[in-house]
Amino acid sequence: MVFKSMWTAWTVKHKPRTLAGVIGNKEAIQKLVEWVKSWDKGIPKKRAAFLYGPPGIGKTVTVEALANDLKMELVEKNASDYRTEKAIQRFAGLASQYGTLFGRKRLILLDELDGITGREDAGGLKAIMNIVKTAKCPIILIANDPYDPRFTALRQLCLMIEFKKPRVREVQRLLQRICMLEGINAEEAALRFIAQRSQGDVRSAINDLQALAQGKKRLTFDDVSWLAYRDRKEKIFEVLRLIFYSRTCDGAKRAVAMADVDLDMLFEWVYENLPYHIRDPQDLAEAMESLAKADLYRGRIRLTQDWKLQSYVIDFMTAGVAMARKRTKPAGWVPLRFPERIKWLSKTKAERELRAAIAKKIKRKCHISATRAIKEYIPYLRIIFENNSEMANKIAEWLDLNEHMKAYLSGKN
Repeated sequence: MVFKSMWTAWTVKHKPRTLAGVIGNKEAIQKLVEWVKSWDKGIPKKRAAFLYGPPGIGKTVTVEALANDLKMELVEKNASDYRTEKAIQRFAGLASQYGTLFGRKRLILLDELDGITGREDAGGLKAIMNIVKTAKCPIILIANDPYDPRFTALRQLCLMIEFKKPRVREVQRLLQRICMLEGINAEEAALRFIAQRSQGDVRSAINDLQALAQGKKRLTFDDVSWLAYRDRKEKIFEVLRLIFYSRTCDGAKRAVAMADVDLDMLFEWVYENLPYHIRDPQDLAEAMESLAKADLYRGRIRLTQDWKLQSYVIDFMTAGVAMARKRTKPAGWVPLRFPERIKWLSKTKAERELRAAIAKKIKRKCHISATRAIKEYIPYLRIIFENNSEMANKIAEWLDLNEHMKAYLSGKN
């Protein structure tokens, strides 16, 4: 129980309970509220409202908050889980015809309507249209794309309400409010950066904030700047889910085709998150052994440029890890962690570039490699610069070091 509360998703913990807490889409929300209240005067011409727009912008949250504000009983299901005519009728058909046990008004929500657009689900879609035609209580349908040809007839029966992406400023204010509730002192630039990167996806922005700030008392721009290294187009969590939870080797190996990152970056993602998803010690040891073998082949490829060995990297990094999962029990929601090694490289980029520039100057004067200069010469130079300013000035003049280089060697920056 302690573990679950520690890792509660902030999208759940800070989900708005009333419409006042929902950000953006004020006109759409007002239109929805007026339609629901119109049922008090009798059954309206449109017995269903069809909410549509990009994922993560608050469509479902709005309906839940509305039901709470108006003290309505919300009957909520994912339409994709009820694809057949019989299943839809059993759930929504009866609920749309009969009142509640205690006389409360009822609101029916069918979410994720996109999930029943296949030909095999035609019966379920037909059942939804029949229910809408005869409903005695408000029905709300939600989809990302309502203009799929299979929804043509359904659209004619519904009040269409478009939800749009909230503005960056609105998302930023929400993140600021969450930080205040979590006791986190966050820089404005950091929250603005997260809001901009989310591209209007509020759920994604909150997930990013939790991954970056949980367990901290202060969040700076430096803490979030490494997000620029991540390609938001690729659902990396889906890729990792395939690797960690696939029951077959082929299923795990398909993750590589999905990933829009190179194998080295994918390796870092797997390495960072593996201990949190495969917890049984024996399973974890086997998974780490597979990952170690993948790393050996990576090293061999770098040394020999024999890219035929890449297939072994893929096999050990995906199928090998997945098949190690034998005794580990499901642990509920586990947040993904951005690879610490990549984050460290991002944060230390300026320092590494400065060190490389010093190494080049040493290389020219001493006729050695830059790598040797970094490993063997710079550590001694730092001792000299920190303890003997007179000698340090002579060396700096001889090597033609600028002020930044001298400050770095003396430990002042």
